[in-house]
Order: sequence, then C-alpha cells, then structure tokens
Amino acid sequence: MTSNTTELITSDKNQTVKLAKALLTQARQRKKQGQTILEGAHLIDAALRSDYPFLQILLAESAHTHVEVQQILTRLPTYTSVLILSDALYQSIRSLGTGIDIMAIIHIPMPHLSAINSDCLILNDVQDSGNVGTLLRTAAAVGISTVLCTSATAQAWSPKTLRAGMGAQFALNIYENLSVTAVLDCVEVPLLATSSHTDTLIYEYDLRSPVAWIMGHEGQGVCEELMQCATPIALPQPNGQESLNVAIAGSLCLYETLRQRHYS
Repeated sequence: MTSNTTELITSDKNQTVKLAKALLTQARQRKKQGQTILEGAHLIDAALRSDYPFLQILLAESAHTHVEVQQILTRLPTYTSVLILSDALYQSIRSLGTGIDIMAIIHIPMPHLSAINSDCLILNDVQDSGNVGTLLRTAAAVGISTVLCTSATAQAWSPKTLRAGMGAQFALNIYENLSVTAVLDCVEVPLLATSSHTDTLIYEYDLRSPVAWIMGHEGQGVCEELMQCATPIALPQPNGQESLNVAIAGSLCLYETLRQRHYS
C-alpha cells in the first residue's frame, strides 16, 4: 500500500522538523512528548515487523528512490503520513552518519505494571545507553521479555539506546522510571545480583526456575535496598580483574540461565 506524501519541506521552521530535531537530541522532550525517533531503515523495519504504528515518516528527497525505502513505503498503512525533506534539511537534523536517510516518529510504549512471576531483567540505574541497549538485545535473544528500569536508568527508547538494542525494544515489555519500592512490590520471583563478595558461583546456582536478574549502576553497582533482597551471585574472574562491564556481566548471567534450562 502506498502512503500519503506531502510537498518538499525545505525550512527548519516546519513544526514536524522542529519536533524531530528535539526528539533526537533532548531526553526532556522525549519524556514530555512521550515520543521518540527511529532513525534508519533497520529500526523502522523492526517496528514494521512488530506492527508498531508510526506517527510520521521523515525522508530525505534523495532517499525516496532507494530500494529499501521503497520497500518500507509499500509496507506502511495507507494512513501513514510521509514528509519529504530536502537533503540539506534532513542532514541538518539527523544524528546518524551516511546511510539511508529515513526516520520515523513513534509513541513511546508505556505498559501498565502488574505482578511479575516470570523471568525478568531489572536495570538499576544503568546509565550508559550502549550498556542498556546491549542488555535489552541480550534479553530479547534469550527469550526474557520483561525489563524493569529504575528511575536513573538511561532511556530505553532514546535514539542511541534504540541503535544499541538494534530494535530489540519491540520484542520486550519495558517498564521505565520505576522506584525501587515499585520493583520490589511487583516482582514475585527470586532476585539475583552479581557480587564479588560471595562464594556462590553462577555455575553452581540452580537457575532452572524463574528469576529476576538485577544489573546495577556502572560505578556503584546494585543499590543497597535491592541488594538486601537479592541473592548475591559471583561470576568467576580467575585472572583477578576487578570487575566486568555491566553489559558483559548481564549477558553472561542471561546466557547461563538459558544454558541450564535448555543446554545442560
């Protein structure tokens, strides 16, 4: 199906262009508007495969004939509005380098939090977007679909985190801006957190029942309130290094969980 297109936009005073630029660059505006940007063909394709609705497509004039763009346009619902920008205007707002110049504005999902009695991943103030995106991507890969983010965690739906997650967000139920109390109130499965102050190695702990893995702040780790409610689990580091990157540690934990259930 073809979608609705409009005249060529050349002015940065256009309201949709101003909105797109703000959503690309300002966390405050993404939170205020409840919207974000998917930049590039890969993320838009991931949204399409999940039947996620678009508010607006923005497209550089020269990209209109690109084969991947044409495939995207034919897959859009007929009501989807497509705004064509001059190349110079598009390049003035994009955050990606050279590539397929297409982006989409979408609503940020805000699912309602209820009791959780299945596997989940808790991101406790993980602040780097790359780490958050990697952890989301790994959770989706191993089949954990529920992710809870405390209030100081990097935005799961920011353009940078979306790129790091490669669109894994569309396979997950992500709850953001949660207090530690809200997390403890809703999670009904055992809490596990990596720690160097325990003799319980991950390979010796039974992970075959549902669990909640907690990954903490890059510098301070898991907060004391959550740590007091969790079982500490050690990742062996025989070479004596001080710690693992949180995204690596989280990936190891999630894959050991998967191994025990399906590949032991």
